[in-house]
Amino acid sequence: MMAESSVTQLSLVGAIDQGTSSTRFLIFSSQKAELLTYHQEEIRLIYPKEGWVEEDPLEILQSVKTCIYKAVENLKALNISQENMKCIGITNQRETTVVWDKVTGQPLHNAIVWLDTRTASTVEKLIAQSPGKSKDHLRPLCGLPITTYFSAVKLKWLIDNCQEVQDALREGRLMFGTIDSWLLWNLTGGKNGGQYLTDVTNASRTMLMNINTLQWDTKLCSFFDIPKEILPEIRSSSEVYGHLCDGALKGLPVSGILGDQQAALVGQMCFKAGQAKNTYGTGCFLLMNTGEQAVESKHGLLTTVGYQLGKDQPVIYALEGAIAIAGACVRWLRDNMGIIKTSEEIETLASKVDSTHGCYFVPAFSGLFCPYWLADARGTICGLTQFTTKEHIARAALEAVCFQTRELLEAMNQDSGIPLKSLQVDGGMTGNNLLMQLQADLLGINVVRPSMPETTALGAAMAAGVALGIWSLKAEDLASITIDTFKPSIVAKERDDRFAQWKEAVKRSMHWVPSESSTAHELRPASVLAGGIFAFISFALMVAVDITRR
Repeated sequence: MMAESSVTQLSLVGAIDQGTSSTRFLIFSSQKAELLTYHQEEIRLIYPKEGWVEEDPLEILQSVKTCIYKAVENLKALNISQENMKCIGITNQRETTVVWDKVTGQPLHNAIVWLDTRTASTVEKLIAQSPGKSKDHLRPLCGLPITTYFSAVKLKWLIDNCQEVQDALREGRLMFGTIDSWLLWNLTGGKNGGQYLTDVTNASRTMLMNINTLQWDTKLCSFFDIPKEILPEIRSSSEVYGHLCDGALKGLPVSGILGDQQAALVGQMCFKAGQAKNTYGTGCFLLMNTGEQAVESKHGLLTTVGYQLGKDQPVIYALEGAIAIAGACVRWLRDNMGIIKTSEEIETLASKVDSTHGCYFVPAFSGLFCPYWLADARGTICGLTQFTTKEHIARAALEAVCFQTRELLEAMNQDSGIPLKSLQVDGGMTGNNLLMQLQADLLGINVVRPSMPETTALGAAMAAGVALGIWSLKAEDLASITIDTFKPSIVAKERDDRFAQWKEAVKRSMHWVPSESSTAHELRPASVLAGGIFAFISFALMVAVDITRR
């Protein structure tokens, strides 16, 4: 327990970290960036149809309120007064789309999660109507390709397919937002004066914000047939947006908002052009700070806003590589294949073999994201023999994360012209030491893991604290954070040969869905965590062989 006398002068900052699979509220000391306590609640994923992934917006909102209450109770148990709390920040799963009624405050549909693929046919139509029929037609304006990933396509689908949304739009009751906007509006009053805002990082993921002007763009809105009037106001990532209207921290200012990957960029202190971080979560996201210049990718990456830490501060841009399936692949092995009981067990299982012995796993359950952007790819396991066991499959799943990261890194090096000499990492999967060593081996550079892994929430807390002048961004003012460094242990030829084989496996996952089919281009898994029939049968055969051998 912490003595009260040692903490009475602390300025504390809270961070709502609303992710795909859980919500957390974390409380940090602004003086030393020290995590004092937190509470976490899981979020239920809903799969109404194959490829559809939803969440209940009301459940998300309630989980936030529960986490705040219980974290504050934890604080009291540490003999720390909640009066030390000065402000809170929000970081959130990006692209996930919520629509709700301005009058009643109720959601008009479940939230459509970022990796949902129901909009594949919408994407086809949009690409077909664009000049040159190119998915990159809008890149000069928004920095993004036309895919199922981004919020504008999800919103368009809702307007086109949901009667309640159509009625609300016609009657002027429709409100739209990513998770940050939904939470902020409700936490600051909802239908009774809630603040209808978003920040530049989340807005940059909608395909509706001009990447240069940082405003909703008339041409982009017209392309998607979405009226500007229903969009929240865009603000910087660090300023006072409003105050909590009730609960344990009633009256506290909300003063920071960052999309989760941008929050990790801030939390990792990547404040110089050329610095980068990779977050290993449900998906995998590599961001590189490109400074005040928006760099248009020529190699399948995304141009996005990194952060703007104050309305009078410069906007910092980033290049991003996005992988849909990383930790989700481990959950698939756990929940659908049943070869592990907990996600943590994969490290032990994969460590029982010294290599995959030629087995390669491409977890394209949601198609292929960066750098390919192929909706018709599907998960596949290549190189199976009678020698292959579940241990080899487990190791191949970890290597898949590393190979996908190498693809992102190579594209980023080409776009930026600044080859990374080391990679800073964070996220839940980084606790897996085998994964981190495999990553260093397959990249050929050092992988650097901080001892304090909560960099996403830390970034949101930093943004909130900076707005009130109670947080310094100078490294010398922060507590020294110890790191673990994983160094490459294999020769260049071996890593390059293995990467070449991986690329061959990727080719075999492409164009799996027949183009003649009416569902040909739907970017849809059997579920987010359940791969295709091909992968299931291949794995079942392998397990059968394994059982007979034992």
